[in-house]
Amino acid sequence: MKAKKSYGQHFLHNEQTAQRIVQAVESLASGLALLEIGPGKGVLTKFFWEKYEDFLAVEADLDMIEALHAIFPGVEEKVLFKDFLKLDFREVFPGKEMVLFGNFPYNISSQILIRMLEQKQRIPHLIGMFQKEMADRVIAPPGSKVYGRISVMVQAFYKGKMLFNVAPGAFVPAPKVNSAVIRLDRLERTQLGCDERLFKQVVAQAFSMRRKMLRNTLKVFIPDNEILQQDVFSKRPETLSVEDFIELTNMISKIRQNES
Repeated sequence: MKAKKSYGQHFLHNEQTAQRIVQAVESLASGLALLEIGPGKGVLTKFFWEKYEDFLAVEADLDMIEALHAIFPGVEEKVLFKDFLKLDFREVFPGKEMVLFGNFPYNISSQILIRMLEQKQRIPHLIGMFQKEMADRVIAPPGSKVYGRISVMVQAFYKGKMLFNVAPGAFVPAPKVNSAVIRLDRLERTQLGCDERLFKQVVAQAFSMRRKMLRNTLKVFIPDNEILQQDVFSKRPETLSVEDFIELTNMISKIRQNES
């Protein structure tokens, strides 16, 4: 079975790497359901589908579905033929929280994170294989050259940790980039204490021109306001923490309310 570029497929075949991912997932599995994204040929699936009652894999490629059925007779009820990005979470493990994991298709990895954030109340943990560049961005601290919009959005609700790097040779076909497995653990807070819709807009706008000072990028929210002369607006977005962005959002929200 050949990998398809349209699905961003690179099949993990290194058993040692697979075992390390499995160990990471199983360390979180107690009392939680397990949802695998993009099982491919089942290098991870084989460790879970018979062992865990609350396990499902989501696969969008029908050819892969058929291959899994052939490799693991009886796996049919454990594999959903669906696009994860369109998955109705009400259909999976009703009322249960879950660990999201997998060797994620690199072409939709950021979208997977966005869906995780949308369903954060049900996803306390994620163990995921990403392109190394993306993995670094997700867990980067403020001040890092790769700290950006996805860093802020994820870290608003999750704490990230790098588990290990993975060389191209662990996959077939070998990607042209290095990979890494990260772990995300949901924070205790369920709300940011600000207008979360505006928060997303502020973060997106700030990083749309990351080399510019905030007074230049955020003036679209509060044009010609004296507050733009404060020190915080002379900074660049990559120097601000999540808490800084929350404070900025509240500041902008208060000014807009007063002006309306």
